[in-house]
Amino acid sequence: MPHIQLTLLVGSYAQQHYLGTREPLTATVRRFADYLPAVLPLVHPSPLNFRWLAKNPWYEAEVLPQLRQCVRAALA
Repeated sequence: MPHIQLTLLVGSYAQQHYLGTREPLTATVRRFADYLPAVLPLVHPSPLNFRWLAKNPWYEAEVLPQLRQCVRAALA
């Protein structure tokens, strides 16, 4: 796949493996802009993460709009 423009790292295991980081998931995802434009660390979209999402409203306000923009750009 020579034309990969965006890699989504969903969940802490993917982030630890591909980024080599041991920092907590929240810290990695909060610094999502540091990894753009090629990589975007995300929280797993499990219904079990409702507490995390409630405690971190910045995720829906900042990260999800950026995800939409990155996907649009990659598909354009």
